[in-house]
Amino acid sequence: MIEIYPSLVTVIALFVYFLITINVGRVRGKYQVKPPATTGDPNFERALRVQQNTLEQMIFFLPLLWLFCFYIDSIWGSVIGGFWIIGRILYAVGYYQAAEKRMIGFAIGSLSSLILLIGSLVGMILVLIK
Repeated sequence: MIEIYPSLVTVIALFVYFLITINVGRVRGKYQVKPPATTGDPNFERALRVQQNTLEQMIFFLPLLWLFCFYIDSIWGSVIGGFWIIGRILYAVGYYQAAEKRMIGFAIGSLSSLILLIGSLVGMILVLIK
């Protein structure tokens, strides 16, 4: 059976990352930070950190999403994955304004990933016990 919900969450997460990446290019031009420079105006540096941190988190999040959906439940995994996406959006919006404003989004995303991690482990342990 095709797992449409985690597939949609995956595509939406990738789309959010794509928009965040586009924003880096936009602010690079706006503040005239020429490639390959990664420093310059603080607004550019915050946008770049949002992109880098989102990529770092996606490497952790995406396998956990699919493992949770496989071993526990695809609906619940997708809902938790949706919260991760909301967290990433709040993280980006907050960080674009000021570094101090990123924490709520970061906490939501991190908690979502932690739930997926623990759930995946519990699901795999239950399969091993059977």
